Amino acid sequence: MGTSLTPEFWERFAVLLVVAIGVTCVLTASFDALAVRLLRRRVRRQPEQVGAASTVADHRASVHT
Repeated sequence: MGTSLTPEFWERFAVLLVVAIGVTCVLTASFDALAVRLLRRRVRRQPEQVGAASTVADHRASVHT
């Protein structure tokens, strides 16, 4: 009892496949851009802290204002 795959099925399958590939590419590019932006932001902040002597107090937020 096999079912035959109609041309309508293949058309719908092709459309959904192209949409899925497009969404995957857009999401991948978006997450890649976000990762690069975060890495660049992190690299920019590192040189400022290289020259300073690091102590435990430098890393803690002040409780008193």
